[in-house]
Order: sequence, then C-alpha cells, then structure tokens
Amino acid sequence: MSRIGVVRCLLAAVLFGASAPLASELAGSLPTFTLAGLLYVGAAFAAAPVTIRRPPSTRALRAEWRPAAAAVVIGGAVGPVLLVAGLARTDPATSSILLNAELAATVVLAAVVFREHLGSRMWVAAGLITVAGGMLTWQPGASLDVGALLVIAACAAWGFDNGLTASIGQLAPEHVVMLKGVIAGGANLAIGLLLSGWGSATTLLDVLAALAIGAAGYGLSITLWVKGARDLGAARGQVIFATAPFIGAVIAWTLLGDDATGVQIVAALIAGVGVAISLRSAHEHSHRHAEIVHEHEHIHADEHHDHNHGDGVAGRHSHVHEHRPLVHAHPHVPDLHHRHDH
Repeated sequence: MSRIGVVRCLLAAVLFGASAPLASELAGSLPTFTLAGLLYVGAAFAAAPVTIRRPPSTRALRAEWRPAAAAVVIGGAVGPVLLVAGLARTDPATSSILLNAELAATVVLAAVVFREHLGSRMWVAAGLITVAGGMLTWQPGASLDVGALLVIAACAAWGFDNGLTASIGQLAPEHVVMLKGVIAGGANLAIGLLLSGWGSATTLLDVLAALAIGAAGYGLSITLWVKGARDLGAARGQVIFATAPFIGAVIAWTLLGDDATGVQIVAALIAGVGVAISLRSAHEHSHRHAEIVHEHEHIHADEHHDHNHGDGVAGRHSHVHEHRPLVHAHPHVPDLHHRHDH
C-alpha cells in the first residue's frame, strides 16, 4: 500500500478532525448557511494558487463534468449544510465521533456503487472503526437527537461524494476543491446572507476564523485526501481518514474542556486496530489495464509511468498522461490504476 497515500489521508484527518470542534464554536454566532458557505469559500482560497497557476483544460472539464458537478452539489453544498446544522444542535465531542459514520457510508458505496475491491480485511477494519463510533452514540437508554441525525446525514452525503471524487481522473485535486469552494460555497454563502444575513452576534473575527478553518480543514484536507484516495481507493483512504473524529474528540477534550470517558478512550483504541488492519489489505492477481488518459501525481518508477517528457522532469510531478494497455500481476489496492472488476 502506498505510504505517501497513507500519510496524505492521515494529514487530511488531522486537519479535518481539528476543524469540526472549532467550527462548532462558530455555529452559535454564524447562521447555518452562512457558516457552511464561508467554510468552502475558505477552501477555495486554499486551492486558488495551484488552480491559477495550472488551470484545468477544456478537455478535462468536458470529460469529468458529470461526476464533478455531482460532487460539488452533494459534497460541497448538501453535506456542509447538514453538518453545520448538526453541530449547532449537539456537543463538540459527540459530533466529532458521529462523523465516523462517513466511513460506513463510503465503504458500502465504494463496494456497491463504485465497484471497489475490498476484501475481508477491509470489511473487518471498517467494521471495527464503525463499531468504535457506535460505542459513543448507541449507549443504553439513549436516543439519537435531531443534531446527531443531521451529522449522520452529512456523512452519507460525503460518503457518496468520496466515491465520486476518487473516481475523477483528469482534474487535479485542487481543481475539484476550487469548484466546490466557488460554486457550492458561494451558493451557500449567498443563501445564508439572503435568509439570515451575517447574524446579530457575528464579528469580523468570526468571519475570518471561518475562512481560516475552511482553508485548512476543508481546502487542504480535501486536497490531501483526494491525492491519498487516488493512491489507495476511496474505501481505504476513508479508513485512514476515519481517525479524524477521534482527533476532533481529543481537541474537544483538551482545548474545549469536554470530559473524556472510558468508553471514548476504548473506542479510540479499537479504531486504531481497525486502521492497522486496513494497512495490510492489498491483494494480487493477474489483471488487465485498459488504455486510459488521466492526471495525477506520479514518478517514473513502474510499468505504468515509463513515458518520456524530453524535458528532464524527475521526482514526483503531475500532468495529464496516457497509459497503454497492459496485463501483469502484482500486489495492489484499488488505486487510480486498479479499479477493475473481480
């Protein structure tokens, strides 16, 4: 399994895990749509430098506009609104743990809709992490409130978005983030301002904080996750990313003063075991690669990337390139090159 993919998804988890409790602190002063819009506008600011320097080609936009548009609407507009609405109605530690439901949605949809090969270890890993999250939400005598259901609904939207985004091969991750930030973020912000304005308790510092949280917790985080998911597949990328709720809970405990319980600590340990199992879930068989044109980071160190630039390019780099048909066998995961049927 790609180490750089694991590292990227883990860094994405740290950034997003920190953003959830911090965003919940703003949910009381900023209206729901306004805050959701600001978070993704902040993400657009984070993606802007790369997008301006290397804009998407007309060919790439024409080839990927359908999954990109669906990802923008479902992941960039619907998901954040549901999350912010949920954050405003539940405590930071609980909402952070509830975000673990995104893993279950991503794994099931990856297998059923996007046809990713998972294997028994991946199902066990996803099951352990889902159970860990369930330990925090399904306590004896407890019932899910509206806030918890809204957070879970956001996770379902992002689960579908994850499968769509990981399958986009001709747009750079920064291009996807930019589309979500400008279109979805701009639309949510406009709706929020029309319906509620900035809110009576909103300050300039709140607006700047929302943009900063969005830039790091959405912009950089999503960019890192997409790059990692291209190396690992959406399901495996999300298993690594599933550490985000527990990171968010730790921040809620240490910085926001929430109490940590024994159940929460045990759940975090179970989730850690699940992540460890997922790291050993590659499989090997003879498989065929069809001819394909796509864009992603790569180095010229395998049979997939032996093309010649003629310009002395070395190290990791990204550009649109073509793969010739190829049949071979080696250990692999459902990365950008191995999404074949089994």
